Formats: sequence, structure tokens, C-alpha cells
Amino acid sequence: MLLDAAAADAIRARVAGLEAASGVEVVTAVIARADSYPEAPWKAFALGASLAALAATAMALFEPGWEAFEAVVETAVAVLAVGGSFALGTVWITPFARVFIPAERREVEVRQYAQALFVEQALHHTQRRDGILILASLLEHQVVVLADRAVRDRVPQFEFDSIVATVAAAISRGSLADALVAGLEQLDAILARHGFRAQAGETNELPDTVIQQRGPA
Repeated sequence: MLLDAAAADAIRARVAGLEAASGVEVVTAVIARADSYPEAPWKAFALGASLAALAATAMALFEPGWEAFEAVVETAVAVLAVGGSFALGTVWITPFARVFIPAERREVEVRQYAQALFVEQALHHTQRRDGILILASLLEHQVVVLADRAVRDRVPQFEFDSIVATVAAAISRGSLADALVAGLEQLDAILARHGFRAQAGETNELPDTVIQQRGPA
């Protein structure tokens, strides 16, 4: 799980409070990554191998007595070892992997993942067409807010963008749970400002529990 039980409960409680006040249906999601990015390890390998080859060349220049056979073997070992280490680093070290994935690609992949999840979780099938998804992806450091048409018709896009900025900034400072709670609090205020109010007799159409997924392997 990407969140511990206490953090997940805090987010769920804040979702329930927001829905009770506004009447909208909100789903939160945390994913480890939106894509497998198979090119990242290869880019990292190429960089590591290039750096190792450069270091080996410099060593050969400064050590003229270096035997040719030893130079070839040691260079080959260094290139493979360093390149392999860099490639593995993209698998195990999230900030390192992010270096090899362009920001535009990360943004597109997370938005596509969010759009698919929006449909998968039936946010577009609520009775009043008022479903809202807040998704945070850890590897990409990207946040997406998607809303169904009843909300989009009354809330301008720049207000959703402000939620994205709030959550992303809070994630970079530390706690993922605090970041999502802060985003939910901001969303609550925005919905209240635009006149969203719960009506008597409304039922909770979607689960309040935060969705946690690893994403593509």
C-alpha cells in the first residue's frame, strides 16, 4: 500500500465531510506510476556507460604505461557496471528515474491514466453528473483533477488548476496524505463558493476510500 492506514482514514474522512457539505461525489487516488517508461533504463544505461568510457579514456591518457589488454577489459567492465547501475537506479530510485522522463511525457501519461480511472470508477455515471477525481502520481510528481460536466459548467478550469498546484506543492514538501487533505479542503471551499450544497435524501454513490494502485509494472 502507498498510504498507511491512518493516512488513508484521514483522506477518507475528509472526502466524506466534503460530500456531506457539497453533495458532489469525490474520489481520490494515489498511484506509484502512470506508465512503465521502458526507455528510462536505457537512457540511464547510455549515460552511465558514456561516463564510464570517458573516465576510462582519461585514465588511459594519464597512465601511459597501462597495458592495452588490461585497458580494454577494465574499460568494458566499467562501462557495463556503471551503465547497469544507472539502469537499475531508474527502477529503484524514483527521483533518479524522473530525470530520464520528459516532463511533457509524464504529464500526458498521468492525465491518460486519470481519464481511464475516471471511467473505470464510474465517475461519469453519478445521478447529477457531479463526479470529481483527484489523482496524485508519485513517480511523475503529477496531480490531475477531473470533474464531470455539472461541476465543469459552474467551476472555471483555473480553480481546478489551483488545486493541482496546492497538492503538488504539498507533496514536494513531504506528506502525501496532508497534500491530498489540503487539496480536498481547497476543493470544499471552491464548491461552497459556487453554490454546491447537499440536498436532503441524497445517497453516497461512490466509495470514499482512497484508491491506491501501483500502476503499470
